[in-house]
Amino acid sequence: MTIIMDSQSRTDPPTVADERTLLTGFLDYHRDTLAWKCSGLSDEQLKQRSVEPSSLSLLGLLRHLTEVERGWFAKTIAGEEAAPMYYTEENQDGDFDDLDTHSPTEVYEAWQAACARSREITAARELDFEGSRPHRNYSLRWVLIHMIEEYARHNGHADLLRERIDGATGE
Repeated sequence: MTIIMDSQSRTDPPTVADERTLLTGFLDYHRDTLAWKCSGLSDEQLKQRSVEPSSLSLLGLLRHLTEVERGWFAKTIAGEEAAPMYYTEENQDGDFDDLDTHSPTEVYEAWQAACARSREITAARELDFEGSRPHRNYSLRWVLIHMIEEYARHNGHADLLRERIDGATGE
């Protein structure tokens, strides 16, 4: 499977809206941006590493952000069981390092499913809803802001990875 997304297909966040619409709009924009950065590449290109000693790859970013979506929304906000898919207690960087455990198609589909579940969880709760992790509570508002930051940072990595792979650049 080849990921198909172009810059025109991204959901632009609104410029004027209520807080929930702005937060979810910016998060979806960043999710779409990651899909765009992964679009049109072969499985091998998605696995291509940046530069030593970094183990960053576009596939690793998809795996990592699947874990992040599940950890913050499903586990913290919804209180669901969300055992790690790509890392273990013994191998904390498995999401970035062990790229051959799941096919790129499986990874992309799992990421899409995690994003869809995150949207459902968000839609069912108020922004002030509090979920918990050990020793601390987090509001849904905080999680949305954190996720925008998480994607924005990793999309910067994705920009550099994509440029290294095939020279493609873009916002």
